[in-house]
Amino acid sequence: MNNTEGRYQHYFLVREMLGVKNVLAAMAPVEIFDFSAQIKHKKVLLTGEGSSRIFPAKKVIYDARQHNYKENIITEGASQALEYDLDGHTVFIASNSGRTKECVYLLEALKKKNHDNIMAVVAHKDSVIMNGADHTYLLKSGHEKAVAATKTVIEQALFYDILFRKSNGKDCPDLNKTGELFDLVLQKKIPDTMVNQLAASDMIYFSGRNNGVSEELALKTNEITGKKSDYLEGTYAVHGVEEAMSKNEVMIIIDPFLEEETKIQRMLVETIGVIVIAIASRTTSFPTLQIPDSGEFTPYLQMAMGWNLLIETALALKMDLDHPKRARKIGNEYEQPV
Repeated sequence: MNNTEGRYQHYFLVREMLGVKNVLAAMAPVEIFDFSAQIKHKKVLLTGEGSSRIFPAKKVIYDARQHNYKENIITEGASQALEYDLDGHTVFIASNSGRTKECVYLLEALKKKNHDNIMAVVAHKDSVIMNGADHTYLLKSGHEKAVAATKTVIEQALFYDILFRKSNGKDCPDLNKTGELFDLVLQKKIPDTMVNQLAASDMIYFSGRNNGVSEELALKTNEITGKKSDYLEGTYAVHGVEEAMSKNEVMIIIDPFLEEETKIQRMLVETIGVIVIAIASRTTSFPTLQIPDSGEFTPYLQMAMGWNLLIETALALKMDLDHPKRARKIGNEYEQPV
């Protein structure tokens, strides 16, 4: 995709994806460092719904497990979190609108129990969640007009990433460099063959680590292309689901496990006829959309390539990128009592 050709220019979704670079440049890590002083507990819940939770929460949890962060970070949807004992937890509630119904209900329940360490991560001032939280990080990305969340997802993820990296003495991302690479990947040319394969498929699977990338892209597939999609965690694709796969389906693997490539090639590609495409920073056994290696920040570039591929697929299907038929910007909006 790019911001010069007419077929991209008039969509808010494309503009907001291409706006990630500027959002990253506007972020102030010092503000995030200061925010860390508000965290009272080593047990941390990161909640939210949909895109506000999947990649932002799971990316930092993956890093926490790799580096043995001192915080015990978990994630759960807000409705299920209502059933948990959250005493002694710092609770982060991420909601771009600040009006997500499930999140408001959790906030209200915690306040009734006199919980005093609730953090809001929102894009809108004076929203219900912002006003009810003990502390708030206001996203620099601001309001999004497209239904599918994009620039806010990346900023939320970087907020958590920087916050807990600083807390654990790990290197923080170079935001300008990450923004430049993100923009480069977004504008990389996608082969027409791949676009046509996705456009003609009955089902698009995303496979990969449980770090939020594949799962978030599966959701974006629904919102942007209107196609059915599913997330196959880890090596789940060769642990039974292959029985129901067929040759008119596509699987996109994010950074495939090297030792599993042969099995996937033999079982899915050769035996069933599933089309397998990889997004990786190395060559793989499959047709590969190659991206730069940015170390522990490569997942942001994986997300960018996934977005790029989905935009091209949606345009090939003549989809209206800004107006899905059923999906809404606030999936389940809280309504103030009259």
